[in-house]
Amino acid sequence: GVQACALPILFTRPVTSPAPSVLLLIPAYNEEERIEPTLRDYAAYFRAHYPGRFEILVVLNGCRDNTLAVVQRVAKDFPEVQVENFPAPIGKGGALIEGLRHAPKVDLIGYVDADGATPPEAFHRLIGHTAWADCVIGSRWLDGAVLHQAQPLFRRFTSRCFHALVELLFGMGIADTQCPAKVARREAIEAIHGHLRIADLAFDVNLLYSLTHAGFKVIELPTEWTDKLGSKVTSSLFRSSAIMFCSTVRLRLVYSPFYDRQQPLLCVGDWLYHVLRA
Repeated sequence: GVQACALPILFTRPVTSPAPSVLLLIPAYNEEERIEPTLRDYAAYFRAHYPGRFEILVVLNGCRDNTLAVVQRVAKDFPEVQVENFPAPIGKGGALIEGLRHAPKVDLIGYVDADGATPPEAFHRLIGHTAWADCVIGSRWLDGAVLHQAQPLFRRFTSRCFHALVELLFGMGIADTQCPAKVARREAIEAIHGHLRIADLAFDVNLLYSLTHAGFKVIELPTEWTDKLGSKVTSSLFRSSAIMFCSTVRLRLVYSPFYDRQQPLLCVGDWLYHVLRA
């Protein structure tokens, strides 16, 4: 089940216990203007404050700008930054599914967005609580969350509507499935990776439901967040919302015992994806 936790503290392991190795995934689609400060802030912070092995893997998803060169420039100063480039557009969820294939190489694997909305200190707090859960996620909707710059009103409204839909269909009791700040243990990701099939922004629902459905423990922590200008979700809110709605309903059908009888509905879904260019 999912538990809310209001203890945003940094967990310190005993001196005799080595800190777990961590791989941070950052999916990127045309992020040349925003990703460099994020990479430098995370690399410098964890180099200074984390005693274990910490690496960043930027997963490029069909970038048509100079994002690859920007990441390579940062990697010259911070060798812990690596890059994996998929020239075809595979979606944010697709980029994360590919990135999560590296889970067997580390103890913990997580992700944040390229825009730096989640500061490194907040991600560090999530890592600290993996001693008590298989997956720890940040939340902008729990008491104690710090929002330096909130999302626009209409985006908050659509976010709450989507949350209501997710809760109706899946009943996970998670306040903020979409906050892109999550970290999980290697064993949990290895167990559910084959069930990850949503390539768009509803990927988070796919991930969390796969984990809870398989019996893994997920806890939610209030996080620190700054909404950034240039969000691709905000700029195409109607299309993004429609795609996420379709994917969430489709995911519910996948887990339905009557899935084999749903072919007409799945055909309608395929048509909608085509119309929405998803």
